[in-house]
Amino acid sequence: MIRQRLSRLFGDARHIQLSILGLLLAVNLVEVDFGADPASAAVAVGAGIATQILCSRLVGLPRAELRSAVIAALSLSLLLRGDALWVHALAAVIAIGAKFLVRVRGKHIFNPSALGIAVLIFATDHAWVSPGQWGTNLWFALLLSLLGFCVLHASRRTDIVLFYLFCHCGLLLARALWLGDPLAITLNQLQNGSLLLFAFFMISDPRTIPDARRGRFLFAALVALVAHWLAFHWHFRPALYAALVGLSPLIPLLDRLFPADRFEWTTPAGRRDLQPC
Repeated sequence: MIRQRLSRLFGDARHIQLSILGLLLAVNLVEVDFGADPASAAVAVGAGIATQILCSRLVGLPRAELRSAVIAALSLSLLLRGDALWVHALAAVIAIGAKFLVRVRGKHIFNPSALGIAVLIFATDHAWVSPGQWGTNLWFALLLSLLGFCVLHASRRTDIVLFYLFCHCGLLLARALWLGDPLAITLNQLQNGSLLLFAFFMISDPRTIPDARRGRFLFAALVALVAHWLAFHWHFRPALYAALVGLSPLIPLLDRLFPADRFEWTTPAGRRDLQPC
């Protein structure tokens, strides 16, 4: 009985993602301080849920899909920093609202969390990200990788993460060779916690990436290239999120160039979850 219930619970990748993000937030609050605080997290989750319910009613959906709203809000709580609570509230409203407002042929264009982060950073002076807040401890990098692969295995989108990390690693190695830097610097950069969170929980979102594998490879390579350019040429801290958001309008074009079946969430019983948002 317990095994069947666990199978039903974790047969959906969203439940695994919720559990992992909640665990990371709990670790931050009680053990290792990554910079998130309970008030900001509560505000983000509350604003995200309220926006999801309101938008679902406005478009006439039979029910509000709260899981995606909480996932986006937890991601914002872990990655975004602000000097006031309204920063996280507004980021959550933008993230969830964009799922309903910005769509092409019924598909999301922007990753909700990345869009919320990018808009608040570019539009205000009250928000920022700190890539170094997660540290570069090898144990934490391995833990994040393990947890991330649990989500990817359930959502069957491991390929884009491998594509992205391969391209990112290749660019870092090329830069190190060009500058004559020791390999230890590159290894240290690859152990960055915010990079792994981005790879495993953001660029891998199956609802906001190209449908075809060739499209996902091109998209991952472009994101890695643009993020590398922004980070090392312009010394732009939120390079990962800016690159992902800036290149997301190319996804409908890649879907046209490389047609493939669109990803749909399925219930543990194997039925499609037809909720569009």
